[in-house]
Amino acid sequence: MKYYIIAGEASGDLHGANLMKGIYKEDPKADIRFWGGDLMQSAGGTLVKHYRDLAFMGFIEVVMNLKTILNNLKICKKDIEDFNPDAIIFIDYPGFNMRIAKWTKEKGIPTHYYISPQIWAWKENRINAIKRDVDKMYVILPFEKDFYEKKHNFPVSFVGHPLLDAIKNRPDTDEKAFRAEHHLSDKPIIALLPGSRKQEIKKMLSEMLSVVDAFPDYQFVIAGAPSQEFEFYQQFLNGKNINFISNKTYDLLSIAHAALVTSGTATLETALFKVPEVVLYKGSTISYQIAKRIITLKYISLVNLIMDAPIVTELIQNECNTINIKAELAKIIEGSEREKMLQNFNNLQQLLGGSGASDATAKLIVSSLKV
Repeated sequence: MKYYIIAGEASGDLHGANLMKGIYKEDPKADIRFWGGDLMQSAGGTLVKHYRDLAFMGFIEVVMNLKTILNNLKICKKDIEDFNPDAIIFIDYPGFNMRIAKWTKEKGIPTHYYISPQIWAWKENRINAIKRDVDKMYVILPFEKDFYEKKHNFPVSFVGHPLLDAIKNRPDTDEKAFRAEHHLSDKPIIALLPGSRKQEIKKMLSEMLSVVDAFPDYQFVIAGAPSQEFEFYQQFLNGKNINFISNKTYDLLSIAHAALVTSGTATLETALFKVPEVVLYKGSTISYQIAKRIITLKYISLVNLIMDAPIVTELIQNECNTINIKAELAKIIEGSEREKMLQNFNNLQQLLGGSGASDATAKLIVSSLKV
């Protein structure tokens, strides 16, 4: 059978790759075309467009790149039409995917959505479009099943969180060899995860680097996104001798002592690696003011949202400054705050359930097509 998958971000590329592996297990002759990244490409199939050409963050940034976005929608529709898949699978990325879902549904192609749009955070009225345009929804957060089924009478499948698969299935990191390969000293590592989009990195990396001199007994290491070149990061270093490691975030987290993390999927990844963290977010003033008025959540990090408690400190917008970052990082380097956070991370993992989300979703998708 023929499958068309659309992922528009680094996290979607990761989960899309594991989903593709699951589909190939269930349907060895599967023909897959996709929008995604390097990980999905390594899993097989045909890459149509890389997510680095799709990721625009914030209201202003989207408006400024509207022409490019509209052209991508046009390209996507034409490619789907030419490919004529048996099913289309959307992975998060709702601004783009929901538009394609409406068009695809009208064409009569079965629509599957893996990793729900976060309509429980904002744009809850998207439930109407989801009910109209999505045949099958696969959710990965425990509270999402009740949100859809009890609040909106829309049946979904809770498959567990795919990050558990990604972490469980990765090979163990040889710490000694990894440190030697990347010229790291024996000092404990504080990982810096400034995000994957250029807009995020521009806002966050300078804030993270501003506290380096306050922790001379630790070495700071930037986790470079696979979609960005080192030259882009260099402009923020200002002569600081900071280690940079590209596309090895999981290896880095597996040996890190603590981390500064831009809000997003990385907050949950860091927690599942049992690395105490401070969550940071700073957007453009206009984008932040708009978001503040339409998003009513108590927290911005997935860790706190899932646990429904302030497990990790969130420093947002004006609170995201050198003084606060330094103070909060000091709390989790050693002592009772660190131990409490690590225990909460254990509770978080239990709440997310076991691994196997990718294979479970693939099995449901393939079996539904056979029926």
